[in-house]
Amino acid sequence: MLLTVKTKARTELIDITSEIQEAVQSAGLNEGLCMVCVPHTTAAVTINENADPSVKADILMVLNKIIPWEADYRHLEGNSPAHIKSTLVGASELIAVENGKLVLGTWQGIFFCEFDGPRNRKVNISFIKN
Repeated sequence: MLLTVKTKARTELIDITSEIQEAVQSAGLNEGLCMVCVPHTTAAVTINENADPSVKADILMVLNKIIPWEADYRHLEGNSPAHIKSTLVGASELIAVENGKLVLGTWQGIFFCEFDGPRNRKVNISFIKN
């Protein structure tokens, strides 16, 4: 299954939890695993708190601080920081599904991480049924 995400900023975290849950329901998955994979080298996916929007801002602030846009990077395309952030955050998440619902903690959500936007992005969603 494929999800399209349209990003609006150079760096941003977009909560895609509801879209992933809808994909689980559309697939008819009651028990099993949901694999969320981002097929881009300058984007990522992560699970973190989705109750307080300041968490997203804090994550981006720290990533941008430890991996600045301006440095002596060698990659000629000019987006080395995005590649580094993507590597650190990761390209996939594996989430258990029970009773047709993603097994996430009370405050957890699934976030698409844009590090070189704005762009139109893809998220691959696969399922393993028990």
